Amino acid sequence: MRKITLLALLINVIISLSAAPITISFSGNAYVTEGKEGAQITDNGVEDWKESSSVISSWFKVNKSGSLNLSLRVKSLSKESRINVTIQGDVYPLTLESSEWAIIPVANHILIERPGYVRVDLQGISKTDEYFAVVSDWIIDGSVVEEPLNYIHDFSTYWGRRGPSVHMKYTFPDEDVEYFYNEVTVPEGEDVVGSYFMVNGFGEGYCGIQVNSEKERRILFSVWSPFATDDPKVIPEDQRIKVLGKGKDVHIGEFGNEGSGGQSFLRYMWKAGVTYRFITRVRPDKKGNTEYTAYFFSPDENNWRMIASFLRPLTQTWYKNAHSFLENFNKEQGYIERKVYFSNQWVVTAKGKWAEITEGRFTYDNTARAKVRMDYSGGIDESKNSFFLHNCGFFDDNTPYGSLFHRTKTGKRPEVNLKKLK
Repeated sequence: MRKITLLALLINVIISLSAAPITISFSGNAYVTEGKEGAQITDNGVEDWKESSSVISSWFKVNKSGSLNLSLRVKSLSKESRINVTIQGDVYPLTLESSEWAIIPVANHILIERPGYVRVDLQGISKTDEYFAVVSDWIIDGSVVEEPLNYIHDFSTYWGRRGPSVHMKYTFPDEDVEYFYNEVTVPEGEDVVGSYFMVNGFGEGYCGIQVNSEKERRILFSVWSPFATDDPKVIPEDQRIKVLGKGKDVHIGEFGNEGSGGQSFLRYMWKAGVTYRFITRVRPDKKGNTEYTAYFFSPDENNWRMIASFLRPLTQTWYKNAHSFLENFNKEQGYIERKVYFSNQWVVTAKGKWAEITEGRFTYDNTARAKVRMDYSGGIDESKNSFFLHNCGFFDDNTPYGSLFHRTKTGKRPEVNLKKLK
């Protein structure tokens, strides 16, 4: 009996090893994670690689344990380039001499002990000329190379490198809602450049906080035009978003590329670890249009500030499709993990009644749907009694699409005088 079991095991190993090699492009699956000025990721792979301080990191996700064979498709740009490949803490030195494209074996029978994301790093050691090499692909095979294997392929490298966007859609009472109140907290260290922590979304736009650079952060409020286009210049006059008012120091403009409409933002250096409060109002004007107004509570001023108020023509609606989301809008930052908490959700109905919101449904975008990125999650943090969203960074957990979550009711209505909001 034991001989039969061993024979079956041997056959399975042979079958696994015969799986066709997989090509994983650097253009969609790699980032310059250290020494960012010394190399760049392009549609061709790794180019302009001139600094030994640069580390180029790639990720792919395997769904079983086993052995991995690793090769590199590369062309040297020096008479001799010495580089190191690091995987699971083991370093494999390579010497590159060919000025023609070649597939160079790195290592065979690398043991992958568990399913999950595998990280592989490249770093230059020495070179005889200005640049190390151009690198296009990893080639992998072995017993772990079985579908489904998760990496960017047959998909936009731009959206893939940005990483998956994740959403929490809130369940409203079965009556017309005029105001939505929500609180947001970005933990310290999670305020990564390129992040948009969208707090109060609605069917026709959104409002939240962004990290635009190391020196600039914004509170953003946008409303889409009813005219579907990515070019705001072609929107007919009678379908343009009209500005009804704006707060102090708020910039008003237009946006495109993901639909078009009216945009407003306040440059405000919000801080990680601090909880911020938002109220967004959606109200039909009884003339075939709808008014949208966003307010933000500034702890520094101990006061509510209006961001802006817009009129959307050809629209007759109350607050619908309330949601929050977390996205990374910088494709060079998609390897960095980030997280956000949303708490104490309330609505005010069209009749002036306050109601607490405690149910949310988790969803994600096309990047996650295509299974080219699996680093996404969301749910409830019971210790904070808050919904959370979590993405990027190539962590192994992921939350099923449509998962429903409930937080505990507090019964503590926010202290907001709606009549005093400007």
